[in-house]
Amino acid sequence: MMKLLPGLESSASALHAERVRLEVIAQNIANANTTKADQGAPYQRQVVKFETVLQQKLGSDSEAVPQTVKIAQILKDNKPPRLVFQPGHPDANADGMVAYPNVNIHEEMADMIASSRSFEANLAVIKNSRAMTLQTLSLGRR
Repeated sequence: MMKLLPGLESSASALHAERVRLEVIAQNIANANTTKADQGAPYQRQVVKFETVLQQKLGSDSEAVPQTVKIAQILKDNKPPRLVFQPGHPDANADGMVAYPNVNIHEEMADMIASSRSFEANLAVIKNSRAMTLQTLSLGRR
């Protein structure tokens, strides 16, 4: 059996994975100044770890097996928090230091741009696959 939209499964799984990555990046940015999160510690930056999954072939089909992307884990970044001298802050320690999250806004913005570009590329694959399929189907009408 011929698949009409080749690459659709791979691109759709990549779109889902990039959407989750963008949500995690947005959460990191939103919590960039959260000094008290779980158990009183500052928020910890999160990162998404992807993995490629080779789909199992069904039956004796000789078509190439599509690879899909899935999220392996959402991990906490173990970098230490930023310490800022703010003696009047309610979360300051005895030395006047406040522990802020290990979130670097510039790094998050770079990750967001990379994720956004990947999302756009996968949308282009789906769009072009659809166009090729429509052209192929129109050949049979002539």
